[in-house]
Amino acid sequence: MSLYQASVHSVRNLLISSRYALNLSTFNCARSLSTSPLRQTVSNEQPIALDYLQFDPPSPDSVKNSNIAPIVVLHGLLGSKQNNRSVCRRFAKELQTTVYALDLRNHGDSPHARTHDYKGLALDVEHFIDTTIKKPSVILGHSMGAKTAMAVALRRPDIVDSMIAVDNAPIDAALGSDIPKYVQALRHIDRMGLRSIKDSFEVLGKYEQNIEIRNFLLTNAKFKSDGTVGFRVALDILAKALDHIAEFPFDSRDDRFIGPALFIRGTRSHYIPDEAIPTIGRFFPKFVLKDIDAGHWVISEKPAEFVNYVEEFLRTPQE
Repeated sequence: MSLYQASVHSVRNLLISSRYALNLSTFNCARSLSTSPLRQTVSNEQPIALDYLQFDPPSPDSVKNSNIAPIVVLHGLLGSKQNNRSVCRRFAKELQTTVYALDLRNHGDSPHARTHDYKGLALDVEHFIDTTIKKPSVILGHSMGAKTAMAVALRRPDIVDSMIAVDNAPIDAALGSDIPKYVQALRHIDRMGLRSIKDSFEVLGKYEQNIEIRNFLLTNAKFKSDGTVGFRVALDILAKALDHIAEFPFDSRDDRFIGPALFIRGTRSHYIPDEAIPTIGRFFPKFVLKDIDAGHWVISEKPAEFVNYVEEFLRTPQE
């Protein structure tokens, strides 16, 4: 399913459900497990219990015989656990392992936190693995989720079987110029008091002409108690955290992950420049780099190539 198809599907569901949030039980082959039914803002010193979807293989017994560790999938900025359902289902089926798609803090159905940096993001994922999976796992992330996956691997290698980073590198790098614009647009809509997704879509068109991207951004929409359009993401918090999201607060002289690591790069994206490859090697000495002819949205643009690279990597015996 393309980014456009996934986005349109989500927005259509939101329209059908009128003033109610998406009913996650309608998604087949996955269980939505809400660890925090009431939205709350928590202190940044404590890990957050993240909301997630769980994808199981067709035969529960197959997990016992699989040599593939559980897979934890982390979305990017303004994304959610809903983004990669198709590839999560395929991984669960073909790799015969359980796959967990998480809502990171300040996104989706997970609680909000006052801070949004890679220390906090990593702490939440570590807590999830420690308390829910309870065994070393494959950490796979895209964009902001990729840096979160790297952070977990560097901080807690004991709970990481292998790490897969999609179109991001362990470097300080400015976010694309569109990102602040998207956050500003959603904040503007949130304060307008609009009462339909259609009107929100039209207002968003003043900031972004691409229909596909507008649909994607509006997968975050929800209706507030007064019937006006709001958003699940913590927009005010994220607006202040963009600099933190762009940075990578680790030092390769002190922090290294010596386990298997796969980096997948969109060759038409700027997030993993050639100049960053030596830095990747210093943090992740056993890394493998694979290129896909795609932009930053590698998974939705070229899902078959992406899945093939991941499955090949996880099936290859590691030294």
